[in-house]
Amino acid sequence: MTHKITSSRPYQPFLLRVLHGLTGLFLIAAMLTAYWTYDTYDGRWGRIPLPAYQQIEGIHGTFGLWTLLLFPAFVIYAFHRGQKRLIQPDSLGRLVQVGKPIWWYTWNRVTNTLALLALTFALFSGKMMDETWLPKGELDHGWYFAHLISWGVMAGAIALHLLMNAKVGGSPLLRSMVTWQFRDKDSPTLWPAQVSQWWSQVQRGAWVGWFQPVTGMILLEIAILVSIVAAWIMPLFKD
Repeated sequence: MTHKITSSRPYQPFLLRVLHGLTGLFLIAAMLTAYWTYDTYDGRWGRIPLPAYQQIEGIHGTFGLWTLLLFPAFVIYAFHRGQKRLIQPDSLGRLVQVGKPIWWYTWNRVTNTLALLALTFALFSGKMMDETWLPKGELDHGWYFAHLISWGVMAGAIALHLLMNAKVGGSPLLRSMVTWQFRDKDSPTLWPAQVSQWWSQVQRGAWVGWFQPVTGMILLEIAILVSIVAAWIMPLFKD
């Protein structure tokens, strides 16, 4: 059922909210269980008194897998329909306008982009790990250290993402990301027809123009998508 909204409040496309919300939910769960995994098997750099739970690594891996499965759709949406929320060609020039509203909006776009890169790093390094390392006490693998670093980078990226969104839009913007209200044009009942139309265009070769002209943002999108594909393929060739 369509829920009416007022035009005076910030509005976010419903598909964006669904992809962002599910990705964020699984990501937070993965990060919490990641720390619990570290606390159970490692703890060399400090720990809190969490109960040792040997199955926590598998639970963390499940949340990480769900995040990885959703992430490609979120990336494609972000770099196309949500491109205005990411770093722009003129962002560097706008960062010299310190203190002005455009300065804050630019930093918001920068932090949104950094969050995508941080999540790419976290997912890739996680897939490169072997689930047997920690139970065996093998704590000195390079990919394990990389994944530990990615946890801190991701935590910082999320904090900056939330702070910048709160700064530029305040609580109304934050609330607009978690509401279930949507406009008629965003109704999920329209999604099957839209997917069918999109697939028809793909079959007619429309995908050829998706990455034209080649820009820095297009290259960044391709790099993230290639990293996701590599995260699935490269572990197949690990010793």
